[in-house]
Amino acid sequence: MLTFQKVTAPEHIAATASLAHEIWNEFFIHIISQGQIDYMLEKFQSAEAMTKQLSEGYEYYLFMEGDQPVGYFGVQPQEDNTLYLSKLYLLKAHRGRGYARQAFEEIKAIAARNNLKQIWLTVNIHNEDTIAVYKRFGMTLLRTQVADIGNGYVMDDEVYGYDVK
Repeated sequence: MLTFQKVTAPEHIAATASLAHEIWNEFFIHIISQGQIDYMLEKFQSAEAMTKQLSEGYEYYLFMEGDQPVGYFGVQPQEDNTLYLSKLYLLKAHRGRGYARQAFEEIKAIAARNNLKQIWLTVNIHNEDTIAVYKRFGMTLLRTQVADIGNGYVMDDEVYGYDVK
């Protein structure tokens, strides 16, 4: 059975950062360079970066299969009454089990509890499988964007949204 555990303690942050390292190196190597993966992990997904994000209003949740973390997601309420879905990642061995859909249902519940009108996210334009998943969840393309993230790297993304009912 899958449950979601809110990340609050340092050991949960460390577990989440460890998952990020494993998942990103396995998944994104086909989409972006190893240099960009390393840079983004350090800048956005290290334990230090996550600790800072938590202090800025982000919430992280571990996907727990029994007592084993198998993925995570991160969200942040925005001033425009929306919920930014910053991260949603699963270990390869646990994909295809409906866990992402369960996580999305949890994310919709978080948005509804906070009276937020929309969930939105950015996804790399070359991440076709993930884009297909988000479309199956009912998300629609809002726009494309290119964001400079420093060190000579950019994120070339599509922005998708889901109106919370």
